[in-house]
Amino acid sequence: MGVKMIAVDMDGTFLSDAKTYHRERFLAQYARMKEQGIRFVVASGNQYYQLASFFPEIAEEIAFVAENGAWVVCEGEDLFNGKLTKGQYDQVIDHLLTLPKVETIACGKRSGYTLKHYDDAFKRMAATYYHRLEFVDSFYGLDDTFFKFALNLPDDDLLKTMDALTVAFEGIVTPVSSGHGSIDLIIPGLHKANGLQMLQKRWGIKDSDVVAFGDGGNDIEMLRHAGFGFAMENAPEKIKAIAPYRAPHNNEQGVLEIIDKVLNKEAPFQ
Repeated sequence: MGVKMIAVDMDGTFLSDAKTYHRERFLAQYARMKEQGIRFVVASGNQYYQLASFFPEIAEEIAFVAENGAWVVCEGEDLFNGKLTKGQYDQVIDHLLTLPKVETIACGKRSGYTLKHYDDAFKRMAATYYHRLEFVDSFYGLDDTFFKFALNLPDDDLLKTMDALTVAFEGIVTPVSSGHGSIDLIIPGLHKANGLQMLQKRWGIKDSDVVAFGDGGNDIEMLRHAGFGFAMENAPEKIKAIAPYRAPHNNEQGVLEIIDKVLNKEAPFQ
């Protein structure tokens, strides 16, 4: 009995707004997690290569639910790869190229891909999230396994674009909000909770023994799935409304504060 898995979103959750975390404090916690038989999982919409770079000391020991659940890596080995068919990929790209305010990253296993002619500020921002990123003349004819699409657009257009894409891509990809002015188009059913379930099956862990942290629309399934779902204090109200528990702000080491409670078996983890 007790907590056996801790799953964390990264941006706005585990990481501060400066994209850092208290490494020494966390690594001391991680040593205690291992002693107590608790698995640590990074569950993010971001690229696997970028996520692994945050944990160089332990990347081969922990698990990653990357690309919002489309790529699951467990202890350095691929556990699952989702895949869009060529027809699905082309259909999505055909439509996205008609949207002048949307900048797109096609997220593949080998690399992310975005267009050379996009604004330089967007390309610099994209490079911070995609450690493998290629600038291409066209989205067509790329040789890779594609998991999802990441979209950048003005904040004011987010909700109406989400609604329009939900209709346009029904049955192909599902739009989820991944932060301010960002939308991920994911393969239906391949969300973070699905990735956690694969790892739970591998390790024999019950839903009730999972603690999960998140702050965005792409965390909803995971927060509902976990026995202990924590929305960050900085999360939007709609995310707080679906999570039964609250963690302090991401800029106040909120996740690490709750992990201490897990390790010390304090409320609500007695």
